[in-house]
Amino acid sequence: MGGTRGGSGEGDAADGTAAGNRRRLARDTLSRRVILDAAERVATRDGLEAFTFQALAKELSAHPTSLYRHFRDKDELILELIDDLRARSYGGQLQATDSWRDDLRAQARHIHDHYMRYPVFALQMAARTTRRPTEFANVDFALDCLKRAGLSDEEAVVHVRILGNTIRSLSAMEAGLRALDAETRDRDTLAWELEYRRLPADKYPRIAALTVPLSPIGDPRIFDHAIDMLLDAVEARVRNRTRQE
Repeated sequence: MGGTRGGSGEGDAADGTAAGNRRRLARDTLSRRVILDAAERVATRDGLEAFTFQALAKELSAHPTSLYRHFRDKDELILELIDDLRARSYGGQLQATDSWRDDLRAQARHIHDHYMRYPVFALQMAARTTRRPTEFANVDFALDCLKRAGLSDEEAVVHVRILGNTIRSLSAMEAGLRALDAETRDRDTLAWELEYRRLPADKYPRIAALTVPLSPIGDPRIFDHAIDMLLDAVEARVRNRTRQE
């Protein structure tokens, strides 16, 4: 493969000493692992909007076509990266105990913390189905918890979707807030504590009557309360069904 110095006629053996003239990687040095690590750097630094195979190839000092030997397209690469990040973030940490509630709560917290760790991927992680090992393991773990709680198969598949959507939606909202620049983030957060308190009582009586400020999106209590409410609902459903049988 030729060197990257335009018009020099020099091959890969030449030293790229001029600024910006990095040598391309040899063909056999690229691997899925190398590409995934570079993709994480590019997306985290520049955002998913600017993430392209061309940008990734530049990061790797490689030709864009060389990436297609490892990934069919950008979408396949992003799905692989999402699942890879999950595996590295909390893979192997979901261990069943004798409490299905504690297990689901721990899973929810792992997922939430993962979103906070990688906010740039929040929307993709929330909306996409990766169809890969870590996602499969997550779903299987949650289903096992719900079955141990006493739900039927029909109830379990509905509740696993409710739990998954709630966990990921709330996590994505908080991650989206974290991804904002500091000034915008602080302005949005303070609005719940200051601007809402100044609203006229004749137009917004319920808000004006509050004795405490409204909770901002990033209030850490909200996520935990939401998960407990859902788990309470699971227990209530099983309890009500048992009474009727």
